[in-house]
Amino acid sequence: MSGRAAPFYCPYCGDEDLRPSEEGHGSWECAACNRAFKLSFLGLLARGLQRGEDGTAREGNPKS
Repeated sequence: MSGRAAPFYCPYCGDEDLRPSEEGHGSWECAACNRAFKLSFLGLLARGLQRGEDGTAREGNPKS
């Protein structure tokens, strides 16, 4: 996630009543389930995942 992005819902209960936490950058609190969580962006994958013709995900270049 970028520094300006915000989660749309709680990853635990799915509620949308989220507030930034005082614990630091990327920390959020859910008022519905009373949980706190932290989100961070790890980076981009080198090759990513490609979808085959049958719809299943696979790694690497789709032409290989």
